[in-house]
Amino acid sequence: MAIEYDLDCATQLPPLEVARRLEQIGKETGVFDASATSQQLVDVHEGVLTGLGTWICVIDDGPLQPWHPIITGLGFTPTVGVGFRLAKGVEVSDQQDDMIRLVTPLLEQIDGDAVLHFQFEQIWMLRRKGELSLSEDDTLWRLQRLAVVTQPYRRESHSMDV
Repeated sequence: MAIEYDLDCATQLPPLEVARRLEQIGKETGVFDASATSQQLVDVHEGVLTGLGTWICVIDDGPLQPWHPIITGLGFTPTVGVGFRLAKGVEVSDQQDDMIRLVTPLLEQIDGDAVLHFQFEQIWMLRRKGELSLSEDDTLWRLQRLAVVTQPYRRESHSMDV
């Protein structure tokens, strides 16, 4: 079974604009190569592969049912999602590092509530009402990952009722 993470955002931006910003960040950080495009990112049949083989895709999250775990558990309705499917046979931690190198600057460029989670069970980061919190789990947020976060944050663990 594939290991997948999701960034779900309540933003006014359409998926293609989120993909454009993610494309730029990916190229600037070296996570994507020069051939990656925002059009590929919004194509669920194509997506973009990182240098480590993580598959990434940007999707329109709506409309969602009122009992969706993010709505009921965190109190906001996501509109755009970014999916990260980790490659097999590649160090998971390295792929997670790339994910953080993409998500952190993306959150600086888009407004709204957002959550990065593993299958609704483990919340890595949550931004609600403009305040960013990172999980208190130091195995998730090792020092080199914390160093990537340039915006103010607090350490607080959250959960969703699923």
